[in-house]
Amino acid sequence: MNIPPKKKRQQETPAPTLGQRLSFSLWPLISCVVSVLFYVFHGQMRTLLPSVPVSTLHNVAAITIFYSFSWLMARSFRAFTLRQRTGGGRRKAPKLLSELVSVTLFTIATMLAVSVLIGKSSGGVLASSGLIIAILGFAIRNVLADVLSGIALGLEAPFRIGDWVAFDTVTTGRVIEIGWRTTRILTADDTYMILPNSQISRQMLTNYSAPRKYYQATIQIVLGHDVPVTQARTLLKEAAKRAQDNPGMVETQKSIVRATLYSPEGITYTIRYWVSNFAFDMECRDAVLTAIDETLRKHEVSRRGTQVKLVLGQDKVVRGEQVPPPA
Repeated sequence: MNIPPKKKRQQETPAPTLGQRLSFSLWPLISCVVSVLFYVFHGQMRTLLPSVPVSTLHNVAAITIFYSFSWLMARSFRAFTLRQRTGGGRRKAPKLLSELVSVTLFTIATMLAVSVLIGKSSGGVLASSGLIIAILGFAIRNVLADVLSGIALGLEAPFRIGDWVAFDTVTTGRVIEIGWRTTRILTADDTYMILPNSQISRQMLTNYSAPRKYYQATIQIVLGHDVPVTQARTLLKEAAKRAQDNPGMVETQKSIVRATLYSPEGITYTIRYWVSNFAFDMECRDAVLTAIDETLRKHEVSRRGTQVKLVLGQDKVVRGEQVPPPA
């Protein structure tokens, strides 16, 4: 099977400049060094701040260390994921993962800071925080389910922004935003839809943009027994070749016509053609159906009523309808 030539990649995000890299990595490192020096020499600072107790300076230095190292680890992890996103890989690292790591690190730093301020052990603070979190989690369990589902979607990354997806073959559209609680898509008729992440995680997902943009669509048409199979295949191949000039079709891929079923209603023929992007799905389907209709009418084949069944992908019926015979 011939593989269509790859289109030129969109202009990749330029690599960070030297100044951006320095401001991105050195400031957290500098804050860590300063906080450590502050912790080590906080006793000597009593001479500069005689009215401040040594215990207060010790607590402030410890809290500064907690937040500085959390900042450094969060920025380091973000720099690692940024390198993956700009490295030309097939699947970009999810941005939600770096945000989740940052929130976790600063939450731990806050809990340690509270333990230092109130003078309790970190285990007691964790136990008290766990009880509070459990109560709040029960009160906002629906929102929490959406957030946890959003985290799972961000880590697994079954789709990205810009992908054309279908949920349970009912809702189809292009992903425009992936949030912590909801995912926003824009349907083919420009309808803005907001779906909770917990609902998405329970539905069957079809991604028409992965692992590649182009895909194979299928149309099934039933003709009468009075039309020989060889003649029907020749006419349908002619129609498919004529539809190949449509801008949304993959020009390097030939359409395939096969007789797939012999039934009392007639002989079923399957026409498979390649679509370059799901955004052109309707235009390509219209082009194929128009070419088939013109070809059959030209050769006076469609004298009887013919049953047409449209299929997207593998065994996914979209519409079945009875086409009346021409007058």
